[in-house]
Amino acid sequence: MYTIPGIALIAGAGIGYAISKIGSKKQFVYLEREAEARAKTIEQEASLLLEKTKVEIREQELEQKKELDAAAGELEQRNRDLILKTREAEREKEKALQQQNQLSQRQKNLELLETRKQQEIERAIEKLEDAASLTQTEAKAYILQKVEEKAQAEIAAIVRKHGKIASEEAQKKANYILAQATTRYAGEFAGERLINVVTLPSDEHKGRIIGKEGRNIKTMEQLLGVDIIIDETPGVILVSNFNLYRRAIATRVIEILVEDGRIHPGRIEEVHTKVQAEFEQKIYEEGEQVVIDLGLFPMHEELIKLLGRLKYRASYGQNALAHTLEVARLSRVLASEMGGDEKLAMRAGLLHDIGKALTQDFGGSHVELGAEVCRRHNEHPTVINAIYAHHGHEEFSSVESAAVCAADTLSAARPGARREVLESFTKRVKEIEALATENEGVLQAYAINAGREIRVFVDAGKVGDNEAALLSSSLAKKIENKVQYPGEIKVNVIRETRAINYAK
Repeated sequence: MYTIPGIALIAGAGIGYAISKIGSKKQFVYLEREAEARAKTIEQEASLLLEKTKVEIREQELEQKKELDAAAGELEQRNRDLILKTREAEREKEKALQQQNQLSQRQKNLELLETRKQQEIERAIEKLEDAASLTQTEAKAYILQKVEEKAQAEIAAIVRKHGKIASEEAQKKANYILAQATTRYAGEFAGERLINVVTLPSDEHKGRIIGKEGRNIKTMEQLLGVDIIIDETPGVILVSNFNLYRRAIATRVIEILVEDGRIHPGRIEEVHTKVQAEFEQKIYEEGEQVVIDLGLFPMHEELIKLLGRLKYRASYGQNALAHTLEVARLSRVLASEMGGDEKLAMRAGLLHDIGKALTQDFGGSHVELGAEVCRRHNEHPTVINAIYAHHGHEEFSSVESAAVCAADTLSAARPGARREVLESFTKRVKEIEALATENEGVLQAYAINAGREIRVFVDAGKVGDNEAALLSSSLAKKIENKVQYPGEIKVNVIRETRAINYAK
């Protein structure tokens, strides 16, 4: 049986369970209400979102409707414009057709009038033929003959009148141009002599230059190809030769030897070799400086070197480089007065005598040599034409070539520019040297003693003693037959054998 405590315990448990059930039911109701509230909230938000979406859709539909209305309006306007333009084009077409019809009608009227005119002319010609007893062809020929005779007389008078005026004007213009050129360019006269003077520190150097038994002076004359004149004039010796380049080298060699103090054959040869190399470089630098001063770069190196060589070339006593520069500057002035290309005229003037730098080494005319070297280095055709034209080998083909021809004449013909006696002497000496060097086995040939003696150096391996004697005799005969000269010319053929070794 249950006890009181047990009953109490069971009763307590029942009460607790009942209370627990009541609490759980309340909590469920609360959760259910909370869920209903949330559902209502979500339903309201969904309703608001749906309304907002509907509003946006209606706004988009309105916007699209407006755009469609605008596009439709624009399309309608374009259609109206197109209709107007089509109508305008049709009116223009109709107008053009009317004008074309009018022109066709006018053309027909003109053709009709032309036909009537021809008929009238033919009737008039028939009447004239009946009155003058001439056919149309005969009348035309007669009239043309009379008109031609009258016109020829009038033309002849006009030609004589204007020819005289043109001649006078041309002469005035030519005189003006030449006067302008000569007054705007004032060049110095640069004449060439046949001697250079070398100043010595004292007269005792003369003995050292002569050397023991004259071996030093003989070596110099043989090696340098010049005459060395030692006379009683105190403190100086003279170096004489027609070849400016050879004379300049000899003068420089002697100056170095005198300054150095060591004068003997070996030293002479050493200094000569060194000076020759220096002069080759100096020639190029001088030619380059000329081109730079005149502003005529670019120019081929060979032409620049030949310009430098002109400094050691003379024509009728006039220095070739000085003459060339004078012609170049005069050509520029003349070309500017005549409306030509100043720079091209100056270039043609600078190169017009370039062949003279080659005539001492090659045979032939300096005109042909100069034209060939310029053509080889692609110089302007005007330059080549000026080379030919300034000696009359061609007619000048441009204003620039004509300017060079006139400038060359001005430079050569001015008082004191040239000396004929010197040129004839140098021509004779060159001819003698050329006769000697054309023989087989000849190494060098130098005319000395003012052309009264020639020294010919031969290859000892090719020319023996007997052949040297024969060469001397035959060369003397050639000179007698081919060269005009006063007095007599001594022919020396020199054969030398050298044995060279080195002690190491």
